[in-house]
Amino acid sequence: MATRNPPFTPKKPEFFPAREDGDSVVLERLTHKLLPPPMYQVVMLNDDFTPMEFVIIVLQELFGKDREEATRIMLKIHLDGRGICGVYSRDVATTKVEQVLAAAQHAGHPLQAVSEPVE
Repeated sequence: MATRNPPFTPKKPEFFPAREDGDSVVLERLTHKLLPPPMYQVVMLNDDFTPMEFVIIVLQELFGKDREEATRIMLKIHLDGRGICGVYSRDVATTKVEQVLAAAQHAGHPLQAVSEPVE
């Protein structure tokens, strides 16, 4: 003769137990304020071997600058040793730096660019 186990009935969990005084429990909704993503600036560094015209072309092609703005940035790079090409989110700035380095390597120039957090 086989014995049977009594039927199992799971107990319903009480997520919001009733209070004995008859009042209900109210949870407050917390609002989270989202901050904008941190921004990074793409900075080109000066060297004595990359032609100025190549820097202007890179600024026009990769950063969408017009001829006048590209020339102004190129002169800042040449005179100050570095110049800001644009401000982007981290991923976009990293991609822009990689594009500059790839274009410079393809053309055989030692042009360098870095991304830095905007302070």
